[in-house]
Amino acid sequence: MLGTLWKTASVITLLTGAASAIDLDIKDDKSIKSAAHTAAYGAMSYYTGNLTGHIPGAFPTKWWEGSILFNTMIHYWYLTGDDSNNPAVIQGMNWQSGDNNDYMTANYSSYIGNDDQSFWGLAAMTAAEFGLPQMSTEVSWASKAVAVFNSQASRWDDSTCGGGLRWQIYTYEAGYGIKNAMSNGEFFELAARLARYTGNTTYSNWAEKIWDWSSSVPLLNNETWIISDSMSAENHCATSDNVQWSINYGAYVTGAAYMYNLTNGASKWKSGVDGLLNTSLTNFFPAQYGGDIMSEYECEEKELCNNSEILFKGIFVRDLALVSTVAPYTMDDILPRLQGSASAAAEACTGESNDTCGVRWYSEKYDGEKGMEEQLSAASVFTANLVAFDRSDLATQAGGTNATSATTNTTDTRASGTQAASSASGTSANGASVLVGGPLAVTAAVLAGMMATF
Repeated sequence: MLGTLWKTASVITLLTGAASAIDLDIKDDKSIKSAAHTAAYGAMSYYTGNLTGHIPGAFPTKWWEGSILFNTMIHYWYLTGDDSNNPAVIQGMNWQSGDNNDYMTANYSSYIGNDDQSFWGLAAMTAAEFGLPQMSTEVSWASKAVAVFNSQASRWDDSTCGGGLRWQIYTYEAGYGIKNAMSNGEFFELAARLARYTGNTTYSNWAEKIWDWSSSVPLLNNETWIISDSMSAENHCATSDNVQWSINYGAYVTGAAYMYNLTNGASKWKSGVDGLLNTSLTNFFPAQYGGDIMSEYECEEKELCNNSEILFKGIFVRDLALVSTVAPYTMDDILPRLQGSASAAAEACTGESNDTCGVRWYSEKYDGEKGMEEQLSAASVFTANLVAFDRSDLATQAGGTNATSATTNTTDTRASGTQAASSASGTSANGASVLVGGPLAVTAAVLAGMMATF
């Protein structure tokens, strides 16, 4: 899903006159909600899936980004109370889930990777935890998350490297020969969150398995707490690509935090949270920018970030907000970084007379870049700061009603207090075309716009 080119909207989009940044008082929740609304509104202006003649939830050239848009908007709704985007989110997430509810829709299943599918599963998991309303004709959000888990568990590959998920699913895909941190980290996070949500040891056992395997190969070093981006399955994972991306740390530290919470602070998981948090807070909040402004430093300083990489830090700050609530002792380290990043991002949202947000927050001015990705990352960092005003656990809400997964006959019984039964058998069958079924009526007015492309 990664491209290779820096997004260049640059010089022609810079304002010739003075621009005012988003007005943000980081100590005032109303001000933060206003900033989040501005950025979220800008992000949704790129989404056309709820318009007549368009396919809900579809992003033809970058399908995975739909899951990030919707996951971000669920966080935004939950922390701000603004539900105006919920109809579009509910419609899009259901439309893209496919016949088996596992987000292997036929229109995209021939080329998506395990990481792409995982992001949709995590969006469904967030919907379940936060209690996003669901259509009565659909299975619960938790059941959709379980279906993704089962689908991925069935692809666990012991034939090379002693385990792990490959980056991409089919042999004809370029990433089939790679086992990467993103796919395995997101799978780990999903397992850990399902374990805590359901109380089912099937998921906690899988979380242990994924973590232990990751630390047995050059992917997750549990001494230095460095996460490598990928390994080659062709050479039995003997070597790794040490490129550093925040999204990889976000997945593993979030999963570790959920396991820390589930196990009442087990030392294994506290060590994981502490080690990964220390590394990521040091690396992705560089000292040259004051140590409290996030930067995706592998690409930002060289102006080489593509659309996907621009999203990474938005996903990471959202993960930090989750970590700070399921492992509350981390709040004192996390919150100053969220606040510093949000304040800088507000200064970088001065573009095109409508507070368009740029990429490099540390510049503390608009850098001329624009797109849905920039808006989503800004919306994420503003929204994440609201955890300072409501320190209740973001992930205690039981979403949906009892429902059975069509994939595995797995029942979501969180609401009734009983454990869900899970199977690792799964299925790799493709879902139905996204054109099948009727759309949910959309009551919220959302601006239409052109989608950003690689």
